[in-house]
Amino acid sequence: MSARVLVLGAAGRDFHNFHVALRDDPAVRVVAFTAAQIPGIDARRYPAALAGPRYPEGIPIVPERELEQACRDLGVTEVVFAYSDLSHPAVMHLASRARACGADFRLLGPDRTMVPAGRPVLAISAVRTGCGKSQIARWAADRLAARGHRVAVLRHPMPYGDLLRQRVQRFAVPGDLDAAACTLEEREEYEPHLAAGHVVHVGVDTPAVVAAAAADGDVLLWEGGNNDFPFVRPDRHVVVVDALRPDQVASHHPGEANVRMADAVVVNKANAAAEAAVRQAVENVHALRPDVPVFLGASEVTLPPGTDLRGLRVMVVEDGPSLTHGGMATGAGHAAALAAGVAEIVDPRPWAVGAVRDVLERYPHIGAVLPALGYSEAECAALARSIGNAAVDAVIAGTPIDLSRVLGHDIPVVRARYDFVPLGTPSLEDWLAAFPGNPDAAP
Repeated sequence: MSARVLVLGAAGRDFHNFHVALRDDPAVRVVAFTAAQIPGIDARRYPAALAGPRYPEGIPIVPERELEQACRDLGVTEVVFAYSDLSHPAVMHLASRARACGADFRLLGPDRTMVPAGRPVLAISAVRTGCGKSQIARWAADRLAARGHRVAVLRHPMPYGDLLRQRVQRFAVPGDLDAAACTLEEREEYEPHLAAGHVVHVGVDTPAVVAAAAADGDVLLWEGGNNDFPFVRPDRHVVVVDALRPDQVASHHPGEANVRMADAVVVNKANAAAEAAVRQAVENVHALRPDVPVFLGASEVTLPPGTDLRGLRVMVVEDGPSLTHGGMATGAGHAAALAAGVAEIVDPRPWAVGAVRDVLERYPHIGAVLPALGYSEAECAALARSIGNAAVDAVIAGTPIDLSRVLGHDIPVVRARYDFVPLGTPSLEDWLAAFPGNPDAAP
């Protein structure tokens, strides 16, 4: 008798695990996915064309809050947890809900879910959302390209729209993002790579995406989402820790697992944290992995040359996921505003409308900044109205996209750029010199 499986997900790891481990397993019948973290990704079906011949009607996707009802209605015998950046207690609360319904609770591991690439793979993961893995991924891609490699970037998927269109995607120029109707969150991750000349591959069907990337590049760079472990089997795995959150090295799933299987760890934002916090982060890493090399890095925030914001009232827009389920109160934009000597960082709460107001109420830990919401046209419109209502002099965007294209009004947008700089000797740059298989480089 086949196990009747419900997959707990958030439109990423869940679909990947289904494709590589569950879809064609005759001992498994996936009866539903649930959706969490991302608004508007439930109340739809995983399409039959992706689900395969065993699922001619597709698979329903329901809200996670309906877990118990779905278990009862669908006769679920096993619940598979398949998304990232939840605290360890939160994962076990979900396990308790599943087991109270009589179901088993399972986590699929790397050996079951990592796809071989046939090319050298450098993977960048993290212990939490917002540690700075994207800036390190951009830095690493630039270094590899400078050594003559054709780098193909593989990005953790964000299939929040038309799943069939998002099966396999390749982005080489900014116009590709427009043609694919990418959300603000997708643009945040893809645009900086395109600006640096690196092609980005992403999609629901990981084996097909990996094959396409391997045809483009002689080296693949995996950039994870949240704090998930890689979908692709890496030859070298770098895990990023936030020096501003040293107590979160082993607090969240699957970030702790990332540290335990890392080839190298980077304690990032060491330039912004107290020495004691940096030291604590390193000690917390070595408590799990005494043997792993740990490197320090700086996250340097800069404004365009000649920018003068002194005396201005500004509103700050930060990377959305880092603030929401990443748990951060502020980000690079807020740091840039303080350094620029603005007269006031305007609190957005009195001016927020629609989805923006709802998110600020749902995540009261967020400081006087706006998360860059943009999963839908309605959210983009709410973001633009919330900023326009405040009648500020300027917007500081601590998100790597061109926010002015989204807002559609005349308030000047100043982009705060943040870049990774390796610190210390030896540094991450020295370690990376030995990848992939450079016989003249020191390990």
